[in-house]
Amino acid sequence: MSKASLQLQRQLLAVLADGCFHSGQKLAEQFGVSRTAIANYIQELEQVGLDVYKVKGKGYGLARPLLLLDAQRIKQLQPSVAAPVLVQHITDSTNLQLMQMLHNTTPLLKGSVVVAEAQTAGRGRRGRPWYSPYGSNLYFSYYWRLEQGVQAAMGLSLVAGCALCSLLRREYQVTAQVKWPNDIYIDGRKIAGVLVELAGQADAACNVIIGIGLNIALPETALQHIDQPYADLMHSSGKSVDRNKLIVQLQNELTMALNTFELQGFKPFQQIFNQYDVFAKRLVNISGTAAATGICLGVDENGAILLEQDGKVQAFYGGELTLRAGA
Repeated sequence: MSKASLQLQRQLLAVLADGCFHSGQKLAEQFGVSRTAIANYIQELEQVGLDVYKVKGKGYGLARPLLLLDAQRIKQLQPSVAAPVLVQHITDSTNLQLMQMLHNTTPLLKGSVVVAEAQTAGRGRRGRPWYSPYGSNLYFSYYWRLEQGVQAAMGLSLVAGCALCSLLRREYQVTAQVKWPNDIYIDGRKIAGVLVELAGQADAACNVIIGIGLNIALPETALQHIDQPYADLMHSSGKSVDRNKLIVQLQNELTMALNTFELQGFKPFQQIFNQYDVFAKRLVNISGTAAATGICLGVDENGAILLEQDGKVQAFYGGELTLRAGA
């Protein structure tokens, strides 16, 4: 899609965002295009997960009002010292976009963020697709540079998960919990995932990208795309959610957490994780490159999950491991 078409699509969304119905003919006249062009733009938005009602005699209307991401408002909400936030309309993946920016000649500032209204190639752990409908969630990628190198990154996904849980509990009064090694749950249902990607050498500075997908207000069609129980922040908190404000809050929360992590490692987050652990004292199964069943005792000071088996405690580290509730 051309830059002009993207701009018109964005302007069309700004009109539809009030949740009211708008005549296709009037929209065509307002934007100086044909009714067919308006219908095509609507169809493209539906293809990226936006719920649009089409009613004869009334026109087009969104299933719910939509507060669009606004780069100017985000900047106004940020502290003066904060790193920039790049707002994209529709992108492949915010993590991929941030990774590409690392190859630019201008160095990225620590704490820089990329967000988008929708992703066409969102990814979770092990390359699994991440359902990314338009305007429904937070698609957020954060940049950091670890001077200590790749080896110092152990436990980083847990640090990000703890930071997100703390923010959700404090600002939205929900009982968010962490599932080792990279998921966030509310009332036993997944609400967010963390994907950490590293670029660097073991003995040199390391670039870190922390991708976070957070369900905000999923459309009814989500049931067709998500194969596990899920939660979203709007329904869990009973509040409307301003994603622009949430982006600034999350950027600040991660910056504070990573500054602590750089100075002290994972140890300060051990107690936080164990307080938020969704599987605390429960029977769990580990599968993948290792297999085990035992009682979950939280994590050690390095972020390894601890399982008690026949009176013995064994530590398991991340990588290609999956943790699930036991039978």
